[in-house]
Amino acid sequence: MAPQQEIDELFDVKIHFYIGNYQQCINEAAKIKKPSSTEIAIQLVLDEITASCPPEIQPLKLLAEYLHGKSNRNVLLEQLNQKIDTTAQNETLVLVAATIFINEGNFDVAYRYLHTSESLESMALIVDILLKLDRIDLALKKLKEMQEKDDDAILTQLAQAWVHSSMGGDKLQDAYYIYQELVDKYGSTSLLLNGQAVTFIGQGKYEEAEAALQEALTKDSKNADTLINLIALQRHLEKGPEFANRYLSQLKDAHPEHPFIKDLKQKESDFLRIRQQYAPLNPVPA
Repeated sequence: MAPQQEIDELFDVKIHFYIGNYQQCINEAAKIKKPSSTEIAIQLVLDEITASCPPEIQPLKLLAEYLHGKSNRNVLLEQLNQKIDTTAQNETLVLVAATIFINEGNFDVAYRYLHTSESLESMALIVDILLKLDRIDLALKKLKEMQEKDDDAILTQLAQAWVHSSMGGDKLQDAYYIYQELVDKYGSTSLLLNGQAVTFIGQGKYEEAEAALQEALTKDSKNADTLINLIALQRHLEKGPEFANRYLSQLKDAHPEHPFIKDLKQKESDFLRIRQQYAPLNPVPA
């Protein structure tokens, strides 16, 4: 059991933020009469993040600009590194830096920022990194630390679902139950539905996966994870390429800088280069 802690007036706000229910997050924050720096950070109101805001809020503007493509990424990454080097360390800056470098695929740098932090948020990101690196063994150790710190915390439950999904086999059903319990308690979100879809795909339940992803699509038609999972699912459903291409076009339009799109473009470029390399010098006319 987790040790007794002070009542957190932002508990419901944080819960909906963690599971991706951002509109309800804003609704819950609006119910609280006394605004706080944490509420502002969670709502990510860029217009309100100014130089006069508390230091804990400042890094969120960099994160919002990065995610929305409002700044040159190289310049922004340089600014972030400068802040890390010159600014007194705070938890928000660590989480923002790690989130950005994870999105850039620079897991070593992200891990370096996170590994000294003892917050559940940092631990959850470390679990995410380790799973991306296929180090399930280390992810299990970090998950155990989270469980010892607060077994009932929603981040601990989500991290457990991620680990179980990565382990596969019988653990896929365990992961599904975790997601379903969260859905029953807090309502379905794109994040939770995508988690369930992954467990369905791993178990060969492709129709159930499609239903979950279609529901996720109705909640957020531009969600990158939903579109990527739908692209991958089409092969298992044995549908024509036009279905996957439709979702791919939507992904390219909504998230042109997404790592999935960048990787796809690189592979297409590599294929064309290799094809040209082995093309006959004097092709026979058709």
